[in-house]
Amino acid sequence: MIRIAAVGDVHFGADARGTLAPRFEELNGRADLLLLAGDLTRRGLEEEIAALTDELAPVEVPIVAVFGNHDVESGQQDELRRHLEEHGTHVLEGDAVRIDVDGTSVGVAGTVGFGGGFPGATCADFGEPEMRAFVARARETAASLESALRSLDTDLRIALTHYAPVRDTCAGEKPELFPFLGSYQLEQAIDAGGARIAFHGHAHHGVERGRTARGVPVRNVALPVIRAAYNVYELSPPSVEHVAARSA
Repeated sequence: MIRIAAVGDVHFGADARGTLAPRFEELNGRADLLLLAGDLTRRGLEEEIAALTDELAPVEVPIVAVFGNHDVESGQQDELRRHLEEHGTHVLEGDAVRIDVDGTSVGVAGTVGFGGGFPGATCADFGEPEMRAFVARARETAASLESALRSLDTDLRIALTHYAPVRDTCAGEKPELFPFLGSYQLEQAIDAGGARIAFHGHAHHGVERGRTARGVPVRNVALPVIRAAYNVYELSPPSVEHVAARSA
């Protein structure tokens, strides 16, 4: 049994010091790794990520993260990445990491992802250069996720994004926002790349559970959705059809 703790959209600020550390102190006995699904900070400031890494200090299990749209707001991604990596966190953008858990190899492929919408209401690669650039960004991040997943020779492949890969987990959000919440191209990458489960954030008013077209379980772990410092998902490789969650 592989136990995966996951959360996104903590939107951490320097004034929130001490609010998450007590929960993260309890994580070591409850999970084998921790996934952070983007929007780790409010404005992507170095002082915000420094505060969050202090909260994460008690965590002894491997940590894997992707950035979200808030994390790139101030253009300090390099500083944010440096802080996280100095504290042992793997930060992914179109690449992957392998983690061994009690004889089981777990591969996590990650990207922030992008918008674009879902079947029936998608952005078209046509017209203004700005629109074509928007669609190109979605296509590029999805392609990088698929490539990263395919590169993994592991017992279990996990996809980690910030933007949503399926419409299911956006239910509850205003339909007008769907093109900015995620992209069907991420779903296609997850299916084509052989992921067994996918985690994302971003859709604050969405729901936790969804599936891709090929039946891959998708979990929206945005903090406003799971209403906890993290959820722990228990997976039984090679099958992850049974996915149980416990909140902390």
